[in-house]
Amino acid sequence: MRYGIFIGAVLGALAVLIGAFAAHALKHTLSPASLAVLQTAVQYQFVHALALLLVVALAHYRRSRALFFAAGFFTLGTLLFSGSLYLLILTPLKPGLITPVGGSLLVMGWLSLAYSAISTQQKHGD
Repeated sequence: MRYGIFIGAVLGALAVLIGAFAAHALKHTLSPASLAVLQTAVQYQFVHALALLLVVALAHYRRSRALFFAAGFFTLGTLLFSGSLYLLILTPLKPGLITPVGGSLLVMGWLSLAYSAISTQQKHGD
């Protein structure tokens, strides 16, 4: 659980830093289309950092294999999805199919979270 909080917090901090860097240092360097892609990467990273923290908080109340998988999918999906977009915009590398794989992992994270809601008996019998 401690690692999930750490990873979520670091991903959130990096999203803020990269977003600020893009808004201030890169706004005159990148095309509007490239800036939009970078903003998408930051937005997805931030949302999924928060989602990871939510999963970790839920795991505190109920142990669930689905929550464990959701945390992993959110972490790896964020790294692949947002990371590949950062590479695409900020380097000469072209990550190819890494972006849709990352996006698919993010979807799997949300589906794992949904599955955990219907598959795990809560303490109060909800």
